[in-house]
Amino acid sequence: MHQLSHRIEAIEESATLAMAAKAREFKSRGIDVINLSLGEPDFKTPLHICEAAKKAIDEGKYFSYPPVAGYQDLRDALAIKYQKENNVPYKAENIVVSNGAKQSIANVMLALLNPSDEVIVFTPFWVSYDALVRLTEATPVLVKGTIENDFKVTAQQVEKAITPRTRAIIYSSPCNPTGSVFSKKELEAIAAVVLKHPDLLVISDEIYEHINFTGDQTSMASLPGMFDRTITVNGFAKGFAMTGWRVGYIGAPKWIADGCNKVQGQITSANCSISQRGALAAISGDLGPTHKMVGEYHRRRDIVYNLLKEIPGVKANYPLGAFYFFPDVSSYYGKSDGTKTIRNGDDFCLFMLEQGRVSLVPGGAFGDDNCIRLSYAASEKELIEAMSRMKEALSKLK
Repeated sequence: MHQLSHRIEAIEESATLAMAAKAREFKSRGIDVINLSLGEPDFKTPLHICEAAKKAIDEGKYFSYPPVAGYQDLRDALAIKYQKENNVPYKAENIVVSNGAKQSIANVMLALLNPSDEVIVFTPFWVSYDALVRLTEATPVLVKGTIENDFKVTAQQVEKAITPRTRAIIYSSPCNPTGSVFSKKELEAIAAVVLKHPDLLVISDEIYEHINFTGDQTSMASLPGMFDRTITVNGFAKGFAMTGWRVGYIGAPKWIADGCNKVQGQITSANCSISQRGALAAISGDLGPTHKMVGEYHRRRDIVYNLLKEIPGVKANYPLGAFYFFPDVSSYYGKSDGTKTIRNGDDFCLFMLEQGRVSLVPGGAFGDDNCIRLSYAASEKELIEAMSRMKEALSKLK
């Protein structure tokens, strides 16, 4: 009998990757599917970043193993970025560069958590938070934000969820999947709760920091008393259209950074040498291409929001960052087109793929089965067509 470990049996395949695979399968059969399931920019990596990577290859100096935590010059540049942009006094010793922000989070979880620990996960959450907590055999404690509060968890909810076993809190802002952005005032209230508990840490995922339409990006680690209590996660995938380059990083108190370095040294060692040279060009160079991308996302957000409002029974918040909507579609649960009845988010997304030719992700994977996630990292033409297809397909449900 073939048996995987209990920890692997306890986690699921990534729902976003699973839905993207279904969309590719349909396309391979010649079926026209608009894929709104992956959180991947539809822009090319800016040219100056690519040129830096090409130059590194041509120079022939970067073909050996890099230091596990990343090249010194990249870590220096990231520390300067934190100091200037985020008002957080990280030094190079506080930075660990990894193979994407997902590995960064996994490193943190493995370095800090024991099986008896609990982690408060702000819900809706990015799909891997819950799974990575369970992979360490710790327990995720889901604290749910509602659409009426822009899906944001309050300080009062956090305080109520803390127990003697609570080791950490994890959230993202701007948020995947909801696009919500915590204000400085909201984060200060949460920080005040955290500071009452000496051993409690915060994992703040800020990978969408550039895709923030509010002009107010507050890093938890910048707040009074929180530098020593916060692990800041970031990466290059979203703001620089570098998903395939696989470069993520953390800023953290040195003892935590050292622990993550130890974990990474045993699992993957360093991030790709050439990717790091591209990352250095990204963090040190012109942000013009990033600002241009963000402007386009801002415009698409408004287009999709107005089109979603025209679909009966779909309830959406107004996201202030990232490139997602997380609409509540539960008004369609229990309805049928005569052959298929929609019971939950999985059924809704499968119906939309089969009947509407639009690929979405069920909200249950993010902690809220009443919703589905829709990425607007697609062309304006595709987005308008996708909303039209959704509206038409849903009109068949009675």
